[in-house]
Amino acid sequence: MREAARRARRSTAASASSSSSRARVIALLEVPPRTPPLSPDTGDLDADVSRAILRSVGVGAHRQRGTSTLAAVTTTHDFSVSDDTGATLSLGQYAGRVLLIVNVASKCGLTPQYEGLEKLHRTYSDRGLTVLGFPCNQFLGQEPGTDAEIQEFCRVSYDVTFPVLAKVDVNGPDAAPLYAFLRAEAPGDFGPAYGSFYETITGLQPVEAAGDVAWNFTKFLVDRDGRVVRRYEPPVPPEDIATDVERLL
Repeated sequence: MREAARRARRSTAASASSSSSRARVIALLEVPPRTPPLSPDTGDLDADVSRAILRSVGVGAHRQRGTSTLAAVTTTHDFSVSDDTGATLSLGQYAGRVLLIVNVASKCGLTPQYEGLEKLHRTYSDRGLTVLGFPCNQFLGQEPGTDAEIQEFCRVSYDVTFPVLAKVDVNGPDAAPLYAFLRAEAPGDFGPAYGSFYETITGLQPVEAAGDVAWNFTKFLVDRDGRVVRRYEPPVPPEDIATDVERLL
């Protein structure tokens, strides 16, 4: 009887262990798959994003038939955005200049990077650099103000002289077409290599799709021809970008 009882206990324990293992596997399988990185060919892009890109550069739907829908969207110069007053601004006007495009926020722990961005702008503007700031409220609501309030904050707090444009979304279905393009061209390398910053951000607001902008103050460096050269994740300070800027000037 005692032997039979021991066998029964071993069988119960093995069954429980197996059930626990199965539960862990099922939990892993139920995690939604990450969206693959956006490809420069909008055959791999969401159709709504593709159409938004085309609208932003004035490409008619007839251009989509039989060709890549990004055939006419080859550089950042093909996009138009809105300035802080709502007026349309063609990025084509920056042809021949190096751009550093940054999503900014006024109430973020990284907001002091405004100082470094302004220093880059003042140091290299005469040689052909323009910093463009795009306020974004998608990261824990850290840019809640109106465009006018954001302009006032930048002027008073950091004496910003580079263009800070209208507030935009940088991820998701309502993302500015420019940002869909930037993410496609430079998906970035945000991951465990960024240590505690990565762990903190992942805990606060995990990246939903591969290539998404991870947080405020992600930076895209664009050459004089409008080609995206490199992406810098949020914790990279502006001063660390200076050498790369100089190479493009």
